[in-house]
Amino acid sequence: MLLDAQRSHLFVVDLQARLMPAIHEGENVLRNVRLLLAAADRLGVPITVTEQYPKGLGATVQPVQEALAAQAVTLAKTTFSAARDPRIAERVADLRGSGRSQLVICGTEAHICVLQSALEFKASGLEVFVVADAVSSRSSHSVNAACARLLHAGCQWVTTEMVAFEWMGEAATEDFRALAPLFR
Repeated sequence: MLLDAQRSHLFVVDLQARLMPAIHEGENVLRNVRLLLAAADRLGVPITVTEQYPKGLGATVQPVQEALAAQAVTLAKTTFSAARDPRIAERVADLRGSGRSQLVICGTEAHICVLQSALEFKASGLEVFVVADAVSSRSSHSVNAACARLLHAGCQWVTTEMVAFEWMGEAATEDFRALAPLFR
C-alpha cells in the first residue's frame, strides 16, 4: 500500500529542546523532519506536533518550530502514548473521520513515545507508517528494538523520501518542481 497525501496525517512526536541534544543522530532526524514538514505543508497534509511534559523537556526545538506550517497543531501531553491523551486522540479521530486514515509518525524517542503511540494508533485501525530516518532515541539499540517491534505489529517502516515521493505521486507537477530541490 502506498501513502496518499489526501489520506495522510503527519504526526511529529516530542522533538524538544532538552531531549534533542541526547538523541542519536539528532541533527539528521531534524533535517528529515523539516523535509517532511515542507512536503506536508505543500501537499496539504495536516500536521500534529506533540510535546512530552514541556515544563520539564522544553518546547519543540526552534528549527522544527520555524518549519511548521500555520495549520499545524501543537499539543502537550504527559502520557507516553499520544493515543492516551484525550485532546490528541480527538484530533486524530477527527482527521480520520475526514478520510485521514494514514498516520505518518516521526520524532523521539523511537522506543518510548513513538512506539507506544504507533502501536495504539495501529490497534485503533489506522494505517501507521513510522519514518525510519526521522525517528531516533538516545541509543541506536533502542531504535533497532523499536523497529523490530513495530514491524512485527504491522506498522510500515518507511523513509523520508518514500513518504514525500509517494505523497507527490508523479514528477510532472508544480508540487514536484517545488519540493525536488529539497532532496538534493
